[in-house]
Amino acid sequence: MKCPEGNREKPYEAMSEGVTSMSKKIHEFNDIIRKLRKELFGKGPERIHTVFVENMAVSTLYGNLSASEQFIARTPEGREMVHAARTSLIQDLYSKQTPEGMEELIGAKLVHLFSDIKIEENIAVSVFVFDQKIDDQKEALQS
Repeated sequence: MKCPEGNREKPYEAMSEGVTSMSKKIHEFNDIIRKLRKELFGKGPERIHTVFVENMAVSTLYGNLSASEQFIARTPEGREMVHAARTSLIQDLYSKQTPEGMEELIGAKLVHLFSDIKIEENIAVSVFVFDQKIDDQKEALQS
């Protein structure tokens, strides 16, 4: 494969291989998140977009709520209850035990999780903070 600027094949191929391995890592990271939330809430997110920046993985999760949670969230009190359950349960679970395979995949120890959900829009954001840099480049993938 030739580099767009000319005949330099190796740098372009190396860059392409790096992006592929990072994309695979992000895809596997998203699968860990999806599996855990499905086990915990009975429904995992429909779509996850994750970006690795420095020592953080920032994940935006779309389509999180089950039909029961959507029904409960039709009232202000119900929204508050679903919000508290979604944020508190996730943070409590991660503080007790990191999901299986996450730290091995990232190559760093998870030290903090910040998580919130916007019930009305059915969008959640989780920021995973690790004890060291994940990768030198910012990389994103949706799955």
